[in-house]
Amino acid sequence: MSWIMIVQLLIVLGALWIGSRYGSLALGAISGIGLAILVFGFGMKPGTPPTDVIYIIIAAVTCAGVMQASGGMDWLIQLAEKLLRKHPERITFLAPLTTFFLTVLVGTGHVVYTLMPIICDISLKKGIRPERPCGVASIASQVGITCSPIAAAVVAFVSISNADGFDVTIPQVLMITIPSCVCGLMAAAAASYKRGLDLDKDPIFQAKIADPEQRAYIYGNTATTLDKEIPQSARNSVYIFLGALVMVVIFAIFLPQMTYLKGLKMNQVIQIIMITAAALMIIFCKASPKKAVAGPVWQSGMVAVVAIYGIAWMADTYFGHYMGQIQEMLKDIVTEYPWAIALVFFAVSVLINSQGAVVVAMLPLAYSLGIPGVVLLGVLPSVYGYFFIPNYPSDIATVNFDRSGTTVIGKYLLNHSFMMPGLICVSVSTVVAYLLTLMIF
Repeated sequence: MSWIMIVQLLIVLGALWIGSRYGSLALGAISGIGLAILVFGFGMKPGTPPTDVIYIIIAAVTCAGVMQASGGMDWLIQLAEKLLRKHPERITFLAPLTTFFLTVLVGTGHVVYTLMPIICDISLKKGIRPERPCGVASIASQVGITCSPIAAAVVAFVSISNADGFDVTIPQVLMITIPSCVCGLMAAAAASYKRGLDLDKDPIFQAKIADPEQRAYIYGNTATTLDKEIPQSARNSVYIFLGALVMVVIFAIFLPQMTYLKGLKMNQVIQIIMITAAALMIIFCKASPKKAVAGPVWQSGMVAVVAIYGIAWMADTYFGHYMGQIQEMLKDIVTEYPWAIALVFFAVSVLINSQGAVVVAMLPLAYSLGIPGVVLLGVLPSVYGYFFIPNYPSDIATVNFDRSGTTVIGKYLLNHSFMMPGLICVSVSTVVAYLLTLMIF
């Protein structure tokens, strides 16, 4: 490895590190600075930006954003709240399942912001330490990304794998990721079940509620969506959205047999279906386009577009330039221990707050190293590592929503409430996915 190669790698890592300090949008923009230095400063040939993945994200978040504008998201949150309030004693297990499946349906983890205050409220009213369900529920909201048929990470994995000779479909990916990630989440929930002191034995919490003002703040408010009236048009938007997801899965299974659609790619199918579903919601479900683009789902999706655009383009430029040297350096390791690529995916994800960006940036490199597609599918859950440094919006929001103060970042940054459930969930999910893939494929 030459000194110039090391310097250029430090430029790439520096751009990612600086971008992570400012947030997801800055990750993409500041990666552009790294790209400019590589191209204009060192004369590298620019790589290829991941336009197919970007188009899919735009289509999917437009559809999800329109559903949110029509009130459909409120209905999904309300259904989840009814389940949680019906079984408050099981909230440490049910909370992560609800946030997980919301993400699976919508394709983004940013839908949990309305549900997280409800999880905290139920925990407090039941006397359960909120850190227990909140920590694992925040993790679950991001784990669901590799289990969603419209998430960029899943679609990118399928597209890149097919281009590299591993013929896998979206349903086959979900057949691996969903059961493995549920196993990981339940392992994390079990480890969180008795985590920390019970509220009635926690001296810090007891000192807080000894102050009447603090007690009123902690117990005085009730977060709920049950008092919100959901119109039929909102329910209809959910039906349209779910119908679109079903159509995506059906096409993923049967598209190769549809000879009259020869030449049509799955990424194009997803875009067509999602945009059509969004249009149907606007026409028949009273969804306001202005409200859709102002909503958190659409905005977070567009931020992801910029992040993936900059990060993946910079990474493709660097790795494409040094592909021969990288293959030579790593060939012995990946031949002997191909599963070790999971550690690389995880480490990159710690820097990049986007699982889709990790897949787009690192999967082509993994295939070029000769790692089999079966192995890469088995380690797909390892692309989630950005809980490690607690700067992701869902984690920070969860800390703020917990009025009890038990969900914390920690004095030493890494001793935060998301570390233990995150490590357990990703580790168990990856091991289970790897074993499932070996058995099935």
